[in-house]
Amino acid sequence: MQPPPEPVPLYGPDYKRDPYPLYARLREAGPIHRVLFPSGVRAWLVTGHAAAQRTLADPRLGKNHARGNDRWRAKASIMPEPQHSQLQVHLLHQDPPQHTVMRRLITDAFAPRRVERLRPRFEAMAEQLLDAIPEEAPTVDLVRCFAARFPFQVLAEVIGLPPHLAARFRREWGGVVAPVGPDDPGRPAYEALLRGLQEYIAEVVADRRAAPGDGLLSRLVTARDEGELTPQELDSMIFQLLVAGQEPVTNQITTALVALLRRPDALRRLRDEPERMPAAVEELLRLDSAFELTTWRFLTEDAELHGTRVPAGDSVIVSLCAANRDPERFPDPDTLDLDRAQGPHLAFGHGVHFCPGAALARIELQVALGALLRRLPGLRLAVSEDELPWIPAVLGRGVSRLPVAFDRSACPHLRG
Repeated sequence: MQPPPEPVPLYGPDYKRDPYPLYARLREAGPIHRVLFPSGVRAWLVTGHAAAQRTLADPRLGKNHARGNDRWRAKASIMPEPQHSQLQVHLLHQDPPQHTVMRRLITDAFAPRRVERLRPRFEAMAEQLLDAIPEEAPTVDLVRCFAARFPFQVLAEVIGLPPHLAARFRREWGGVVAPVGPDDPGRPAYEALLRGLQEYIAEVVADRRAAPGDGLLSRLVTARDEGELTPQELDSMIFQLLVAGQEPVTNQITTALVALLRRPDALRRLRDEPERMPAAVEELLRLDSAFELTTWRFLTEDAELHGTRVPAGDSVIVSLCAANRDPERFPDPDTLDLDRAQGPHLAFGHGVHFCPGAALARIELQVALGALLRRLPGLRLAVSEDELPWIPAVLGRGVSRLPVAFDRSACPHLRG
């Protein structure tokens, strides 16, 4: 019997800059592959669109970390205790029926009609951020001055985070969703960030209990006080809202902008035909999703998955980016086609764990891109593409800096 092939590494600067050639080779070879993550975890990666949909809806696969086997647990860069038990029992790590109960508590806040009514408020936020661009700077970093700020302002409005608490949130806390291993030299700094975020969450809970409002955070605190949630579930849900509710949108704004900046004709067309923005956002989500890979899933017993025997407790990951560029589902998938007859992409997942904030994220992207293209004429990269720093996050895509230039003489708000 031949030994199994060595796992394919999913890390490194070249991979993070452009994973799509590797995904294409894996997809052509079959729907499931053994892969290696930077932590040393060996996982099973699903690549094709049809296989991804089946996997994401497979009731045999669960998200709870308790399902992971000892091999996974020995290498997985999961949070240390006690934070893992206190902050990691949110929706992404729950299975039905508890997942169903917890999800029901947040769906109203992110309902499409509700967030659509808030669009004018979001538009005003975007305009204010662009008004604040320094007049004298020859280039600006769109991450620092816009993409890292706009999603958090929107999130605070939607979940009812009061201004005095929103002003104290530190963006670097978002990095704790990508924990580092116990032997990593960055582990002490990571744990310090984690403790700081946990203290902030405790402040949020105390504040909303003392001065309740009608926002989502207040409703979650009430649900805890009425016994619908445990203290750990409450803290975990706030944790998920604060870090998963904004950083992926920041990253998606950057991937969309990079895609357009690489294709000036498409950028100009979208600027000149803003009515195309909703469809363009769907195509940009398909082309390069900020959710590159899903989080872990586990089988409770050895079983066959896409023709391959997968041991119980091994981690199974779905590549949403690979699925969204499957040529069997999307003809000419590497092309940004603003006229594509858009079928359902998987940028927000599929099945019971479909992103509950998808409607909000779509509006944020439409508003953000519309404002940037309208207010910054002649928008272009101020550095070469090779200089763009792609984030090293295992599961996500985006750039940490996006230096751009534009025609300031054509910007009324920047004239003298």
